[in-house]
Amino acid sequence: MSEIAIVGGGAAGLMAAIHAARLGATVTVFEKNEHPARKLRITGKGRCNVTNHCTRDVFFANITGNARFLYSAWDRFSAEDTEAFFEALGVPLKVERGNRVFPVSDKATDIVDALVKECRTRGVQIRRQAVKALLIEDGVAVGVVLPTGEARFDAVIVATGGLSYPKTGSTGDGLRFARAAGLAVTPTVPSLVPLMEEGRFCASVQGLSLRNVRLTARDTRTGKTVFTDFGEMLFTHYGLSGPLVLSASAHLADMEAGRYELLIDLKPALDEKTLDARLLSDFAKYQNRDFANALSDLLPQKLIAPLIAKSGIDPHKKVNAITREERARLLALFKALPIVVRGFRPIDEAIITKGGVALSEITPSTMGAKRVKGLYFAGEVLDLDAYTGGFNLQIAFSTAVLAGESAACALNS
Repeated sequence: MSEIAIVGGGAAGLMAAIHAARLGATVTVFEKNEHPARKLRITGKGRCNVTNHCTRDVFFANITGNARFLYSAWDRFSAEDTEAFFEALGVPLKVERGNRVFPVSDKATDIVDALVKECRTRGVQIRRQAVKALLIEDGVAVGVVLPTGEARFDAVIVATGGLSYPKTGSTGDGLRFARAAGLAVTPTVPSLVPLMEEGRFCASVQGLSLRNVRLTARDTRTGKTVFTDFGEMLFTHYGLSGPLVLSASAHLADMEAGRYELLIDLKPALDEKTLDARLLSDFAKYQNRDFANALSDLLPQKLIAPLIAKSGIDPHKKVNAITREERARLLALFKALPIVVRGFRPIDEAIITKGGVALSEITPSTMGAKRVKGLYFAGEVLDLDAYTGGFNLQIAFSTAVLAGESAACALNS
């Protein structure tokens, strides 16, 4: 009977273990944490956004790069398959806004417990033990090196995650293993991560959450728009966060201070002509007030003073004395409030890691390493990432199923 070692007991590792074991392989998962799937337990703020209830086209539209690599993995195990898998394990699911899928219980632990229970049912051993290195002989993966010595297996699947949330065990072990095996690893940077501001505007309104705004990211070096979308965001003491900002961060390549400018459209439902008419209407309504007291119908109170300061208009000026040029400056800020980005927050605050084992090293139909027989990779350790909304977990599940079954089938053939 074929024996498979899986390094990493997270979402990808456990899923790979289950599917390899279902095909008759003897599977051992090596997990250095006391409990498996620590990162999975905290995803979705502890609720676990397990996948996205979407079509194939929508899934691939949400992959930020290298989408074609995932065609085989998706065809083998789609979002629909993920939903059916957990429902069959006794975890009822529900679909929320944005087609995000969660357990009905809103407990990530239910997802983890289902995976662990199915592993036990299938005879998978989960050993609390760190792997120091892969054991590779003559271009073939033949086991792992443990603190206690070598352990030999017929195949090895690496599912160690990336570098985000290092306290959960994602400390780059798989990247180190890949390099030691002679495989290329693309540079790793934070993705789906908050952004720091070059300046203090955000700090002046920290804690303010905006809904129904449009965010556009512009590369000041090239003048090109690299991202634009509509949704929610949050001002913080260091800059910006929230779903819209996290998605934008995935597009800010080769980050350096001042390279990227974010433009916030505070009133995306109104074009400039309509918004100007609305301003004129409010100005007529409050014509005898100070300017600082005339914007409460259009803006959250916390945003008024900082926005006026940015406009350069005297806050004590009477509304009826505001000039056309001043109104135009205000209108421009409503439609494109600029925030210059200083950089990413640290990678340990990122939801995922961009970069990883180069996809040119991996056969997409099996997740096997092209240059090392019997070695497979799954999940975030690969150079694959997507937007928020359950897409990254789906990548983990799809690649894991393919890796687990490919390893088992290769050994059984």
